[in-house]
Amino acid sequence: MTFKEEIVAGITDNLPAPKPYDPTVNHAPKRKEILAENEKELALRNALRYFKPKHHATLLPEFKEELEKFGRIYMYRFMPEHKIYARPIDQYPGKCEQAKAIMLMIQNNLDHAVAQHPHELITYGGNGAVFQNWAQYRLVMQYLSEMTEEQTLVMYSGHPLGLFPSHKDAPRVVVTNGMMIPNYSQPDDWEKFNALGVTQYGQMTAGSYMYIGPQGIVHGTTITVLNGFRKIKKSPKGGLFVTSGLGGMSGAQPKAGNIAGCVTVCGEVNKKATHTRHSQGWVDEVISDVRLLAKRVSQAVENKETVSIAYDGNIVDVWEHFAEEDIKIDLGSDQTSLHNPWAGGYYPAGMSYEEANDMMANNPSLFKEKVQESLRRHTAAINKHTAKGTYFFDYGNAFLLEASRAGADILSEEKNREFKYPSYVQDIMGPMCFDYGFGPFRWVCASGNTEDLAKTDAIATKVLEDLMKNSPEEIKQQMADNIQWIKGAQENKLVVGSQARILYADAEGRIKIAAAFNKAISEGKLGSVILGRDHHDVSGTDSPYRETSNIYDGSRFTADMAIHNVIGDSFRGATWVSIHNGGGVGWGEVINGGFGMVLDGSKDAQRRLESMLFWDVNNGIARRSWARNNEAVFAIKRAMENNPSLKVTLPNFVDDSLF
Repeated sequence: MTFKEEIVAGITDNLPAPKPYDPTVNHAPKRKEILAENEKELALRNALRYFKPKHHATLLPEFKEELEKFGRIYMYRFMPEHKIYARPIDQYPGKCEQAKAIMLMIQNNLDHAVAQHPHELITYGGNGAVFQNWAQYRLVMQYLSEMTEEQTLVMYSGHPLGLFPSHKDAPRVVVTNGMMIPNYSQPDDWEKFNALGVTQYGQMTAGSYMYIGPQGIVHGTTITVLNGFRKIKKSPKGGLFVTSGLGGMSGAQPKAGNIAGCVTVCGEVNKKATHTRHSQGWVDEVISDVRLLAKRVSQAVENKETVSIAYDGNIVDVWEHFAEEDIKIDLGSDQTSLHNPWAGGYYPAGMSYEEANDMMANNPSLFKEKVQESLRRHTAAINKHTAKGTYFFDYGNAFLLEASRAGADILSEEKNREFKYPSYVQDIMGPMCFDYGFGPFRWVCASGNTEDLAKTDAIATKVLEDLMKNSPEEIKQQMADNIQWIKGAQENKLVVGSQARILYADAEGRIKIAAAFNKAISEGKLGSVILGRDHHDVSGTDSPYRETSNIYDGSRFTADMAIHNVIGDSFRGATWVSIHNGGGVGWGEVINGGFGMVLDGSKDAQRRLESMLFWDVNNGIARRSWARNNEAVFAIKRAMENNPSLKVTLPNFVDDSLF
């Protein structure tokens, strides 16, 4: 069958041939065995319901073997024959341009050059899934190929419930992932219900079809590193940034360090991940001996080089050895997937990657002990460096949270048993960006043409430069950083997968950039553009240890904002919307919402972008201003001045002397 024929066919009446297991692909680790015997039978019944009864006798032993061998039923037999990548939009079958755009984004998330574990449908973070199995992929693509502008596809944790009648201004797709009853939202609940095939972990942009490769976090990390060095009043030149994790999104760290201009060391235990990032040019050098690493880093710092080095081993060894050698670390963080600590998100020091994977699957209780022991060592080494002046911050991966649960020396008596170290949102991104409405606005050129991406870069740069001329002093640094970023984006070869770009902009910037794109499309100068954002933003995510960690009125553990955000986006013109339990800091720790929006040059697209993008940012600023964040009060007052229809309840401040 051709590509289009295979998409339209969905699950065919005849079974495809079994697929051999490909050991050259980076596979997800085996998940822990958690189902009772009767639950295993239920998982198999759940999987077989996708297929006609005449196939059950053939598929049952196959799915049973997958469940026993991998801890999940992935249905490898049903992997498509076509290569998965973001094709130009006109190559997709369908009746609706918006549906074709969503197919493009789904395939980008599962592109082998983009996805962390592509055969297990996992995009990043160790467990951030687009779908639970390949039957779901086939059905979803088939539904999208049939969809009209009068239908909405409803997605239930990877499973397509079906196409429902709606209207042209309704979202084409509504996505939920992992929306559990609160009492069933512990890590083992994910293991159990995911193994049963009834829920999944969508991460932030994996299960919402909006991942654009590491570029998304390269930008955020670049802004964080630049502002981190500003915070310690030191130039990045000759500065040392130490972190860890090269799989999935965290592969962005060395590239961000290079853009910022410092020396970056990034530890990674998975040799395949290290090889991938090195071959893609995201990291400059690979060193396997910690003593050679120390010599190379000392030389690079002395020469004020801009260089990124992957340490082929455990990051705990780096922190400990650098403490022994008295190597000064200026900025320190961690980007292992500690939202998923017991299933491959964090590997304990003192054992090989292979040994750890074996223990994870076959002795999970001992593996948990080893992880927590390693976290205590990790924290102790960090504490030695911070005592000498290192600025350490949690990069939103739940490092501080899991270290505290492991009994590490991470709590401060002076801070009323709060963490010793801040989240990067508390110190940097919250007050400097989110409270002012600046967050990760992104777009994909649906034509797949590099020329279109260059045109959008030029359009966005011009819009930002014009806005900066009259912007308040409070936000000029954010504007300048993003103009610098977008001008250098192409030379840094940030595209992996789709022709995508990201920058930080406020509501005014996002609306004006989108409107300029839509105008260029209407004039035939540009192909259609797909807008979106990382859920890690001003308003889409309630996460007490990350996105909302600088909310101090006691409400950071509430999730109203994320729900408001996705409901509001739904009726203001988003092409698709998503709401997830999970995300970067873990299952049960965060609720996050996102959107996608297709610009086709029409008046309808202009109307939708003006309405939806204004809400998508300002509902978050309103919540942040109510928490008495001064920067957010400034931003929402400015928004009300610019739009008389906006009337937000403002807080009254209480004189401290009264207490």
